[in-house]
Amino acid sequence: MLTEFSIADAGPVGVFLLMVPESACIPVPSEVTLLAAGFAVHQGRMALLVAIAAATAGNLVGSLVAYAVGRLTARWRLWPWAQAGLRRCDALLARHGAIAVFSARLMPLARTFVSVPAGHARIPISRFTALTTAGCAIWAAGFVVAGMLLGASWQHAGHALRIPLLLLAAAAGVFLVLMTRRRKKQQIRAAAQQKRG
Repeated sequence: MLTEFSIADAGPVGVFLLMVPESACIPVPSEVTLLAAGFAVHQGRMALLVAIAAATAGNLVGSLVAYAVGRLTARWRLWPWAQAGLRRCDALLARHGAIAVFSARLMPLARTFVSVPAGHARIPISRFTALTTAGCAIWAAGFVVAGMLLGASWQHAGHALRIPLLLLAAAAGVFLVLMTRRRKKQQIRAAAQQKRG
C-alpha cells in the first residue's frame, strides 16, 4: 500500500509516475496518491504547486496515451474490464460534446476512461489537451489541498471524502447540462441567422 513516506521519498517524479496509469484506463486510485502528496506538502517535503503540477502532468500524459489508443486502434477489443466505463463515457461525449472531457475529469469513474472515446470521436487534440489539463488540475488541487489540511489523519479520510466527491460529481453534471443548453441555444441562433441570410 502507498504511504505518505513513499510518496514523499519519491517526490514529484513519483507523483507524476503514479498518476499516469490512472488516466490511461488503469484504475490506480489517484485519490490515495494525491492525499499522500498533500501530506508530504503538510510535512514540508514537497511544494504545493509542484505536487499539483506533477499530478496534473501525469494525468495529461496518461490521457494522451489513451487518446491515441482511441484514435488509432480498435478500442473495444482492449481492456475487457473497462467496457462499462468506456461505454458510459462514449455516451457522455455523444450527448454533450467535447466539453464532457472537462466534466468527466471531475467524476471518479469517468475520469479514468474518457480519453479513449474522446480519441475515437476525434476531438481536436489541442482542445482535448486544454480541457484535460483544466479538469485534472482542479481534481489534483482539491485532493492535494485536502491531504495537506488533513495532515496525519489523511489515511482515514475515505469516509469523510465521500460527500465532497459526490458534490464534485454533481457540480460537473450541472456544468454539463448548462454547457449543453448554451450550445443548443447557439445552434438555434446560428440556424436562425442562416434563414435570415
